[in-house]
Amino acid sequence: MRRLGVLLATVLAVLAPALPASAITYGVADRNDHPNVGGLVSPTQYSDGTWIYCSGTLISPTVFLTAAHCGNDGERVAVTFDTDYEAGDRVYYGTFEADPLYNQSQSDPHDIAVVVLDKAVRGITPALLPEADSLARLTAGQPITAVGYGAYAVTSGPGGHAFLYDDVRMRATGSLNAVNPSWLRISQNPATGDAGACYGDSGGPNFVGTTDIIAAITITGDAICRATNVAYRLDTESAREFLGQYVTLP
Repeated sequence: MRRLGVLLATVLAVLAPALPASAITYGVADRNDHPNVGGLVSPTQYSDGTWIYCSGTLISPTVFLTAAHCGNDGERVAVTFDTDYEAGDRVYYGTFEADPLYNQSQSDPHDIAVVVLDKAVRGITPALLPEADSLARLTAGQPITAVGYGAYAVTSGPGGHAFLYDDVRMRATGSLNAVNPSWLRISQNPATGDAGACYGDSGGPNFVGTTDIIAAITITGDAICRATNVAYRLDTESAREFLGQYVTLP
C-alpha cells in the first residue's frame, strides 16, 4: 500500500530541531534520470504500509550515502531505488555507519553517514563525489539539482501548513546563494523560479547542475520549504576524511 501522508505544520513547529529536511517541492518526477538516488525505508509496517523517511545516493556498489541524523550508528536499515516506492518493493539491506563526530554545531555538524550494503547493487552506476575543495569555486547562481523522496507539496489550510508525501523520487533545480565553510545555501524560492528540498529529503544529493557530481547532501532548510535548502558540502576535509574510509576519493 502507498503512503499518502499529511503532516501538519503545528506538529513540525514543535519537533523542528530534531526533524530532517524532506522531499522535493515544486519539482518534477525524476523517473529514471537519477537511478542511483534511493531512500531509507521504515522497518515498521504501519496501517498505510512501510514508507521512505530519508534519501541518499549510491556512491559505490556497496556504499549508500546519507545524513547522520537519519539513523543510529550500527543499526540495520533497508534501502530502495524504486522511482515510485510501494510496500513490498525490493530493498537492499545494510548497516548504518554515521560519522562519530556528528553533532549539532553549525560550523561543522559532521552530519554525514553511509549504509554499507550486504550485497553489491548491480545495474546502477554510482554517483560521483567532488574533488577536494572544488566547490569553493562555484559562483552565485550556479544551478543545483536536488533529488529525493518525501513531501512533494506544501499546502495551507485552517489547521496550518500540511506536507504531502507519496514516496515518488523527485528532482528540482535551485540556484546557489552562497558557499560557506561547511554548507551550500541554495535558493528554492518558487517566486524566483527555483525549487528544492523539504521534509523527507535529508541525506539526498544536490548535484552540480546536470552533472552526476554530488556537491552536497540535504540537511535542513526553512520551515515551509519555500526559501533555502541548506546542504552539507562533500568536498571539505572533514567530509572527505569520513568518506575516505568507505570509498576511493577523487
